[in-house]
Amino acid sequence: MKKEDIQDIMIDLKDIKVSFGEQEILKGLNLFIRDGEFITLLGPSGCGKTTLLRCIAGFLTPDSGDIIFDGKRINDVPAHKRQVNTVFQNYALFPHLNVYDNIAFGLKQKKMPKQEIKKTVEEMLALVNLKGFEKRNVASLSGGQQQRVSIARALAVQPRVLLLDEPLAALDLKLRKDMQVELKNIQQRLGITFIFVTHDQEEALSMSDTIVVMNEGHIQQIGTPIDIYNEPKNAFVADFIGESNILDGIMLEDYSVRFQGIEFECVDKGFKKDEPVDVVIRPEDVDIVPKEEGMLVGEVTSVTFKGVHYEIIVDIDGFKWMIQTTDYSAVGDVIGILIKPEEIHVMKKSKYSGLYGDYSSFSEEFEEMSDPEAVLEEGDTTGGSLS
Repeated sequence: MKKEDIQDIMIDLKDIKVSFGEQEILKGLNLFIRDGEFITLLGPSGCGKTTLLRCIAGFLTPDSGDIIFDGKRINDVPAHKRQVNTVFQNYALFPHLNVYDNIAFGLKQKKMPKQEIKKTVEEMLALVNLKGFEKRNVASLSGGQQQRVSIARALAVQPRVLLLDEPLAALDLKLRKDMQVELKNIQQRLGITFIFVTHDQEEALSMSDTIVVMNEGHIQQIGTPIDIYNEPKNAFVADFIGESNILDGIMLEDYSVRFQGIEFECVDKGFKKDEPVDVVIRPEDVDIVPKEEGMLVGEVTSVTFKGVHYEIIVDIDGFKWMIQTTDYSAVGDVIGILIKPEEIHVMKKSKYSGLYGDYSSFSEEFEEMSDPEAVLEEGDTTGGSLS
């Protein structure tokens, strides 16, 4: 680690372990967070991301390990004395208070002068685009407006770090996307550290400076959105961040890998000769060509129109590939595919190898959904209505 990086670190989490009963949630987790960074903890439900956030907030004390804030250990510092504040998914607004008094609540608790409170509340209302809403009852606001009030209240007390626990999960899709842009803009204007928890991959990719991918109480990968997407460390990350075709391969030598019986040029190196590997190819990186021009040839088994592209499932020697393309192919077509060397990503084998990346189950689900006889057999075989 460079000297300037050490000086930049605001939060340093060292060997954090948390268990609930016999279930180990965080398993010796290590992570540092820089001052002014927008960092996202991303992972499926139960991976430990909210537990980690609660440890930083002071709502939960780790069983072991150290939470270092600005160079000082804060494990025993109560939540209200930490220089952090939290925005929750359910907003947690006070229904008996109007917008102004909700935002002013923390400031009044600190016994700040009235004029200073007024000035701060006005600044926060401008920051979250709610000027003129001071006297409104919070129950009369939309979900997006309520979330803005919640953010303004959390920022009014000037925390060094803002913790956000899936704050956009309750919003509809369009409002959610608008709020993603708004939150990122707020963070950039204020320049304070945001620690954001989500299970939404697109949200993490669009908002973050740094993404921390978690699973089963461990960090799987840390990196920029581009690094995480383009260079996943293992099959779990490759599958969780977007769609991926993940195949068994053999690294023949530097820049040469074999999968599905064919030798391909790639851009990876540093593996042992003939080392078994996982090969990742993103669906949007596959080009469809006439079968006689293809590196690989297969039959189309499913086509789904997604608005901006088609999602095509292709059976190539029993492995179901997903391809995302603007070129239409019909079910039953035999097509060829081309893959450029830079679109082939080679990863070391891991405990997740073989668990992801073949879209056989994807195709089977669609086939079952489109087969009324299969639905009847699963439900009411007498031919009556399904309840």
